[in-house]
Amino acid sequence: MTVKVGQYFQEYFGRLCRYAYTILRDEDEAKDAVQAIFLKLWEKGKDLDDNQSIKTYLYTSVHNYCLNIKRHQKVKDRHLATIKESIYEMEDNMSRKEKHLQVMTSLENLLPPRCRQIFIMSRLDEKKYAEIAAELGISIKTVEIQMGKALKILRTRFFGSNPVK
Repeated sequence: MTVKVGQYFQEYFGRLCRYAYTILRDEDEAKDAVQAIFLKLWEKGKDLDDNQSIKTYLYTSVHNYCLNIKRHQKVKDRHLATIKESIYEMEDNMSRKEKHLQVMTSLENLLPPRCRQIFIMSRLDEKKYAEIAAELGISIKTVEIQMGKALKILRTRFFGSNPVK
């Protein structure tokens, strides 16, 4: 059988490579696929049915092998896309955390303590002015004045002036 495999290799290798290339669109992968099929044929040796057309066997084997390569590539591409998406999400989360840290640092450095506390309760904790006033034991008007002061300081710091008059 080894003599026949060598003979089949000489006879069909080029044609099978061209056929595999039409499926894979990669010359090296096509050659690797055909070589893998011939290796399987050589390993099978005497198990190959003499009545079976070797040409049909080789073309069918190459076809199936190439389709498996393409399926495997799709799986790899999906995994790669998932990994890339995870990386983008991590970068986005880090970017948000960095921005949050910058805002918090700015609040810490720019706003007086009571003003900062009221701003955080209003904007970050999403509490209403009445809730803040009740919680801190101050009037709603004091909360409004402190929020106005905080917004003015932040607008001036981040936008250079008070764009809203």
